[in-house]
Amino acid sequence: MSEEQKLAVGNIAVWAWFTPLLPLGLAIGIYFGNLQTPTFLLINQSTQVVPDTAWAWLTFLGNGWGAFALCFPLLLLAPRLLCAGLLASAIGGIISLIVKSFLAFPRPASVLALDDFYRVGEPLLYRAMPSGHTLTAFAVAAGIFFACDKNKRANLWWLFLLAGLAGVSRNAIGAHWFTDVLAGCAIGLWSGMAGALLSQRIPEAQLAPNKTVPRLLALGGAATIYALLTQTMDLSQNQSLQYASAVLVSITLAFFIKAQNRKVA
Repeated sequence: MSEEQKLAVGNIAVWAWFTPLLPLGLAIGIYFGNLQTPTFLLINQSTQVVPDTAWAWLTFLGNGWGAFALCFPLLLLAPRLLCAGLLASAIGGIISLIVKSFLAFPRPASVLALDDFYRVGEPLLYRAMPSGHTLTAFAVAAGIFFACDKNKRANLWWLFLLAGLAGVSRNAIGAHWFTDVLAGCAIGLWSGMAGALLSQRIPEAQLAPNKTVPRLLALGGAATIYALLTQTMDLSQNQSLQYASAVLVSITLAFFIKAQNRKVA
């Protein structure tokens, strides 16, 4: 066994488990350094140069339905990666519910005058810490990244860039403090690594299109289409993106059904 293998948990280097401490430590420093409001206002005001629709679409990346829809083609291309992202977001969602209920921190709209910052959509008042959208975005990104073969991970750096922009969008639309975003990033990374480890336990044979796991994921895709067509995901600016995502899921399901028939034949 090589030294690299010894210093790894599953297929994840031990040092990687400590990287979330960086955003978490920064969040703690900002909060106890009385810098929460200044950092929020700085980011909120400086991001106004970008159109609202762009930030709304980036926020969509952290919506559970949206993230699942955009990753859904992995059902055909790499079902293990889709499982990793789904497991990661589920773990992160549970942690988020517990932390939000325990801390119950107020959001910017509950502390600042609404005229003091830029806001898109209805004001959100409570359950600030952590940012659930940021958590989901980083959980899915990390889940896919760490479930992927090591020699292919270098090409997936952009997943974390998109997750970071999803986090910034929560500041840009006035929904979260920057500390909420940093905490969501940290928890999301840990959740992603946990999800990747769990996905490795799924036998390869069970990921074939005619097996139970992919079929359950396909049912989830059908539910996602219904949600995308009947609900407004966070902001009204996302409506066109929701329709496009529903089309993406529908096309994937069509190919998945075709793969079922091919297996049966």
